[in-house]
Order: sequence, then C-alpha cells, then structure tokens
Amino acid sequence: MESSTPLTLKPEPDAPPSTESGLRRSMGPRHLVMIAMGGVIGSGLFLSSGYTISQAGPLGAVLAYLVGAFVVYLVMACLGELAIAYPVSGAFHIYAARSIGPATGFATAWLYWLCWAVAIGSEFTASGLLMQRWFPGVDVWVWCLVFAATLFSLNAVSSKFFGESEFWFAIIKVGAIIGLIVLGGAALLGFHPLSGSGNHPFLFENFTTDGGLFPNGFTGVLVTALAVFYAFSGSELIGVAAGETKDPATSIPKAMRSTVIRLLVFFVGAIAVIAATIPYQEVGLDESPFVTVFTATGVPFAADVMNFVIITALLSAGNSGLFSCARMLYSLADEGHAPRALKKLTSRGIPLIALSVSMLGGLASLISSVVAPETVYLVLVSVAGFAVVGVWMSITASHFFHRRAFVRNGGDVATLSYRAPLFPLVPVLAFTLCTVSLVGIALDPAQVAALYFGIPFAAACYGYFHIRYGRRAAAGKTAQG
Repeated sequence: MESSTPLTLKPEPDAPPSTESGLRRSMGPRHLVMIAMGGVIGSGLFLSSGYTISQAGPLGAVLAYLVGAFVVYLVMACLGELAIAYPVSGAFHIYAARSIGPATGFATAWLYWLCWAVAIGSEFTASGLLMQRWFPGVDVWVWCLVFAATLFSLNAVSSKFFGESEFWFAIIKVGAIIGLIVLGGAALLGFHPLSGSGNHPFLFENFTTDGGLFPNGFTGVLVTALAVFYAFSGSELIGVAAGETKDPATSIPKAMRSTVIRLLVFFVGAIAVIAATIPYQEVGLDESPFVTVFTATGVPFAADVMNFVIITALLSAGNSGLFSCARMLYSLADEGHAPRALKKLTSRGIPLIALSVSMLGGLASLISSVVAPETVYLVLVSVAGFAVVGVWMSITASHFFHRRAFVRNGGDVATLSYRAPLFPLVPVLAFTLCTVSLVGIALDPAQVAALYFGIPFAAACYGYFHIRYGRRAAAGKTAQG
C-alpha cells in the first residue's frame, strides 16, 4: 500500500481486522470507555469548573456543558463509522489520509501528537505541585520524574495492562464525581448525613437569586462554551485504540454510546450540583469546587481526598495521552511519514521506540514550562488547544467524504455494521460548530493566541509534507490513473 496516495474506497461494509501492524487486539469495550473517560475527566472538571460557573452563571454553565456534550455526540457518531471502516491504531490521520488527502492526514497526526505531548508535560508539573501539599521538602521535578517513570512502565508492559491501569485510574475519578452528585444532591434536598448542617441552599435557589441565571449575559455563556469544547477533549481516544480492540464492529459502537451517556451524566450532573451549592460569586479559582462541596457536606479530610483524586485525574489523562502519542507516531511510521524505527515493536506488541520519543516530547514540554514559561510553553499550549478542535473537524470532514465516496462506489449504507445517523446533517453540523468555536476564539483576547500559533503550525505541516512527500504522492496518483 502506497502510504502517500489516497485510497480508493470500496463498497465493503466491514473492513477486516488490521493484523499486519503486529499490535495486539487485547482491549474490550470497558477498556475503551475508561480510556476515553480518563482522557476527558481531568483538571478541566476538577479545577477549572469553578471559573466556568463564575463566568457563565449557574444555568449558563449547565447549558455550556450541554452544548459541549452535544458536540461530543456528533463527533463520536462520525468517529464510530470511521473507526470500524479503518480499525487501525492511531487512526485519526488514517481517516483523513484516506478520505480527504495524505497531507491532511499528516497534519492531523502531528497536531494531535503535539497536543498530548504538551499535555503530558503540564500534567507532570501540576501533579508535582500538588504533591508538595504532603511533601513540601521534595522538589517538583523529582515527582515529575517519578510519575514519568510510572506511566512509561504502565504503557511499556502491554496494551491490555495499559487498559487495566486506565480502567482503575478512571474508577477513582468517576467515584469522586458520583460522590459529589450523591452527597451534594442530598444536601440540596435537605439531607445532610455527614455534616448534620442545614446551611445549604435548597434545590436551585442559586439559580434564581442575584442574577444567577445569566449574570454576564449570553456572551458569558458563549465564551464559556468555547472553553467547554476543550474540556471534552479526549473522548476521541477511542479511535486511537481501535486497532487494539477485540471485535471493533461490536466494541466501538458500544463504547461510543456508553462514553457519551456517561460524560453527559457526570459532567452536567457535577456542574449542576456545584452551581446549585456554591453561589457563583464565591465559586473560585482559589480551590477546587469539589473540595468546597465536599467540605460543605461534611466529608472528612475533603481537601486531602480531593488532592489525591486530582493527582489521579492528571496521571490518568497523562496515561491516555502517552498511549495516544506512541500510537500516532507508530501509525505515521507505518504510513512512511516518520522514521521506520518508530514501527519497531516489542515481543508484547508495544511500539517502544515511539513510546520513548513521546515521553521525551512530554519531558521537553515540561522543561520548557520551567525554562521559558512565557514563551515556548505558551506557544505549545496554544497549539494544543487549537489541535483539539482541529482534530474534531478532521474527523467530521473525513466521515463526510468517506460516506459520500462509499455510496458513489456502489455501497449500500444499510449493510454497514454501524452508521452515523442523519447523514449529512451530523458531520456538517459538527464541523460548523467546531468552526464557530475557532471564530469565537478570535474574539477572545485570552484565547486568540491559539490561532496565532496553531494556524502557522498546521500550515507548516502541510508545507513540509508537500516538500518531503509531494513527489511520491504525485507519482502514486499517476500510477493509479
């Protein structure tokens, strides 16, 4: 297969499992769900949700997360059909390369790799800072190295071991969210089993007092909704793991549905409880709103408990991110768009060299955050934010062109084991909403840097591809013609 030439799509409903890669198909639906949950549920919910509520107001924050969950549903619907059509590891750029063009696939892969490489470094830093609560005499960089070694080991053993570790990482986070919803919800109904205190708002009093519905108008909701898109990033990790999944045609759709439903319940439920419990004027940047709610409901050692949960959340996201980075590099090498050494696998089917390079990328981001916090690191973070929405746009556009080519080549949509509903409305609407979020970024001085650095980086990927591989792509097209 010529990697730099778009593939002519055939009207075949079920693509055969990808066995040539040598990666092991050892993960089931529960692993996929927890990998996606692990990538999504992180500091954005545990640390930054207070800022979301303070900007959008109680009801506005709930609406913003509902919009975010809706966009995730649209993207996941497109992703499900593509992941079954191309069940290969590190699949995002495969979708784009086959359905749109090899240059788009190349740019998509490097954008997503950079996104997670930056995230890995920032999560190590944040985890090290949180550890100083208990070990103030230990430097942050020591904890960063400890966590880096731990996550590298979890990923280097086997994909199944990675899936199991991510499953238990995610269980801790999900347990904290369920605890918040149950205890906070009980307090809002007048039951205080732990604190015995009645100093709580009743039901949705916070939503109707002091302008609590939309204190900053609809603009506050719009700006917050844009940030919420980023908070849901990570759900697309199911596509990355498609090549190491047992029975993709069954496992992937099941994991998609479960992920969307759980994200909707956990995110919206947690935000609703927090917004109803803490006045939006008081919810804050100074402490996690989870700590505030657990303290208000009488949970003993709430701050220490949540410190542990947040560290787990950060390491869980880093665990998923490292997995994603390694598979993306492996897939690029498999396509001939990265050094062949990155294709080498261990006897357990792990792309160890790709994993090591990804870890070095994460540590480089960590170093830049210390050495040049106001220059290099901010550039990388801005590109990472841009990359998330860019990848979602790539997924939805790939689905649109894939389905159209499938039908034009004589395929019967009814024979597909999974198909996104309401085509072409779903991919077009998802692409449009993602585009609107990028336009909105241009209007927000705090986020506009993502465009300043993200667009040139994507353009550089396209330019490098055409300089480095353009002649081969042209030759491939001539041969096909």
